[in-house]
Amino acid sequence: MKKGLALKEHSTSLNILLRIIDCIGLLSAGLFSYWLRFANLELNFTYKNVLLLGVLLGAASLSFFGAYRAWRGASFTSEMRCVISATLITFLLLIISGFATQSSELFSRIWMVSWLCTSTTIILCYRFLLRKCLGALRAKGFNIRSVIIIGDGDLAQQVLERLQQHSEMGLVVKGILSTQNQTKVIDEINSVPLLGTLEDLDTVVKDHKIDQVWIALPMSEVQKMEQVQSALSNTSIVIRMVPDIFGFRLINQSVTEVAGLPVINISTSHMLEGKNRLLKLLEDKILATIILILISPILISLAIIIKFSSKGPILFKQYRTGANGQDFKVYKFRSMVVHNEEDGKVTQAKKGDSRITPIGAFMRRTSLDELPQFINVLQGRMSIVGPRPHALAHNEHYKTLVESYMRRHMVKPGITGWAQVNGFRGETDTIDKMENRVEYDLYYIENWSVWFDIKIILLTIFKGFTHKNAI
Repeated sequence: MKKGLALKEHSTSLNILLRIIDCIGLLSAGLFSYWLRFANLELNFTYKNVLLLGVLLGAASLSFFGAYRAWRGASFTSEMRCVISATLITFLLLIISGFATQSSELFSRIWMVSWLCTSTTIILCYRFLLRKCLGALRAKGFNIRSVIIIGDGDLAQQVLERLQQHSEMGLVVKGILSTQNQTKVIDEINSVPLLGTLEDLDTVVKDHKIDQVWIALPMSEVQKMEQVQSALSNTSIVIRMVPDIFGFRLINQSVTEVAGLPVINISTSHMLEGKNRLLKLLEDKILATIILILISPILISLAIIIKFSSKGPILFKQYRTGANGQDFKVYKFRSMVVHNEEDGKVTQAKKGDSRITPIGAFMRRTSLDELPQFINVLQGRMSIVGPRPHALAHNEHYKTLVESYMRRHMVKPGITGWAQVNGFRGETDTIDKMENRVEYDLYYIENWSVWFDIKIILLTIFKGFTHKNAI
C-alpha cells in the first residue's frame, strides 16, 4: 500500500475521531477539576447538567472556531488561538446560562475556572503531540503527498522553494513540467528534475503516482490552464492553482465564494469577517465602558485644569479619516493655545513648540490628551487598538508618497496601535518614519486577533503612555 495513504487528508473519520477526543478531554477535565475541588466524584444533578452542557458547548465552539479544518500547512500557533478562543467562549456561555437560569450560585466558581484551565491544557497538549507524531511519520515517508509543479518561471520557483522550506506539511515535489515546447529547457530547479512538458502530463502523473498538481502560471496563460484541467479530467487527482499575485502587497489573501463565484481576496482583514467583527465590537464597547468609568476622576480633573489654565475649549476636535475612508471628529484634550491654521494646512507639533501649554506638554508626554477618544470608541467611530488616525492634510500628503498608505483605513483607527508600542509615534518629519509606521499598521491589520489586541493594550500600559518621541 502507498505510504501516502496512511492517513488521508480531510478524512471524515479523522475529524470524527478529533471531535470524540475533544469531548473526552472536556469531560475528563471537568471530572478531574471536580475531584481537585471536592476530593470525590459524587456529582449531584446540577453538576452533571453543567458538565454535559459544557461538553456540548465546547464541541460546538471548537467547530465554530475552525478546530477541525485541515491541519496540513496550518501553524500550531493558529490552532492555539482557535482552541483558547473556543474554550473561553464555552465557559462564558456557561456563566451566562447560569445567570439566566439563576443557578450560578449552585456550583463552585473555583471548579469552573479549574475546568477552563484544565480542559484548555489537555486539548492543546494532545493536539501538539498529535502534530509531532504526524511530523515524525512524514519524516519517515508516511502521510505524504507527491506533487508536480507546472511552470518554469519565477512563480514556479517561488512555489517550489516554499514547499521545500515547509517539509512538515508532507508535500514532496517530485518534479516540474515545463510549459515550453522544447523538451529540454532546463535539467532541474533546486535539485528537482524536469519531467517533461504539458504533453507528458498524463504519463508523468501515472508513472510517478502523483497526488497533486500545482499550476504556477501567469494569469495570461489561460489556455494552458485549461489544457491541464482537460488532461486530468478523468482522474481524481487534486489540482491547485497558485495565482500570480506575489507582486502585490497582499493583506490576508484568501479564496472565498461570493454569489457562487470563486473570488481571490488580495486585500482584506480578519476584522471584517462576521464573527470577528462582532468580537472586535464587543471588545471595544466593553473595555471602553469599563475604562471610562475607571478614569472618570482623571477626566474631570484634567478638564478643570485645562479650563482654568488657558482660554479656549476643553476639548480639541478635528476631522480625521476613519474606516472605509469616512471622515469623523476625533476628540482630544486641548493641549495648545487657540490659534489659526492656514486653510488645508496642518502644522505638526514639534519639541519646544511655543503653542503647547504647560499642562498640554505634560498631557502629550503621557498621552493623557488621548483619553477622550474612548468616547469615540463608544460612538463606534474608533477602536481601542488600530492604526492611529492622521489629520486629513497628512493623508493627502502621504497617500502618493508611501506605498499602501491608504490601506490603513480598511479598519477603524485606534487609540493605540502596534506602531505606537514599537516606538513609531510623535512627529513624522521624514518619509522613512511614515513608511515604518505604515508597515507596522499593515502588519497589525494582516495579523489581527483578540490576543494581539490584548498584547498591544498590555504593552501600552507598561511602556506606551510615555516615549522619547512623544511631544
